[in-house]
Amino acid sequence: MPRAVWNGTVIAESDQCEVVEGNQYFPPDALKSDFFTDSPTHTTCSWKGVASYYNIVVNGQVNKDAAWYYPDPKSAVANIKGYVAFWRGVKVEA
Repeated sequence: MPRAVWNGTVIAESDQCEVVEGNQYFPPDALKSDFFTDSPTHTTCSWKGVASYYNIVVNGQVNKDAAWYYPDPKSAVANIKGYVAFWRGVKVEA
């Protein structure tokens, strides 16, 4: 089952992930919400839409904007609405 690990802690785990551009997108209910805080950051992808971000906080350490999601993606990727992907040192393991 795919899981996301940062700072030695599993922060998300699910067998219902979607893969887009090689990134595993985890369903919202797969997140261990205690480790996530909203970020004011937003970026735009020409074919997916506007992304929102989360900061990840584990053991007092903050990984800024290390998770992103599309709250209202374009129709081509409607299957990842609200699903979360990771970068910035977060390891996704199968």
